[in-house]
Amino acid sequence: MSSPESEPSAGPAEALPAVAPQLRALRRRASLTLEAAARSAGLSPAHLSRLETGQRQPSLPMLLSLARVYGTTVSELLGESVAGRDAVVRSSGMEPTYAGGWTYWQAGASGRGMQALRVRVPYGSQGDIVRVHPGEEWLYVLKGRLRLRLGDTVHLLAPGDSAHFDSLTPHRIAAEDPDGLELLFVHTLLQSPTATLCLGPHIGETP
Repeated sequence: MSSPESEPSAGPAEALPAVAPQLRALRRRASLTLEAAARSAGLSPAHLSRLETGQRQPSLPMLLSLARVYGTTVSELLGESVAGRDAVVRSSGMEPTYAGGWTYWQAGASGRGMQALRVRVPYGSQGDIVRVHPGEEWLYVLKGRLRLRLGDTVHLLAPGDSAHFDSLTPHRIAAEDPDGLELLFVHTLLQSPTATLCLGPHIGETP
């Protein structure tokens, strides 16, 4: 997946009102300075500060990176509360969230060692930066075609195809067709402060 900071912001600040205070509270709970948290998430301190004050909105890659750094889930970053640890998640309770041009739905309960998401990825939303981080990822294509880069190899996945890989392998996903793609995405949640490393020609703040 692309560098968290290379993704565009997700629109007006009121779209995700709970994100800013949650980001600040979870960083403090993890006893991380703004600089340390930003470095671990592949962001600049200025960009993370804007996220925490509601001046910018995080894309899905940013949310995933910050969730790993803070040892939590995207649901908690968004301020969502899930009662108990139910084994079954009903489709009626899966409200879509929009971030960085992506649309995603929680497909699993919070508080687990893995996080499951249903993700819609629009065409042309990925940059040239690949990501590397500890853990594992599993992808299953529901609609459209997925261009998956693993190391130096590029794979084209059609609906029904899946991939399961070590996230330390440099990786990037992109929609192959103009209609975009929809996939199931499962990743391990990690407590490591070095959970996200970005490799590529440019790591900088999007204006």
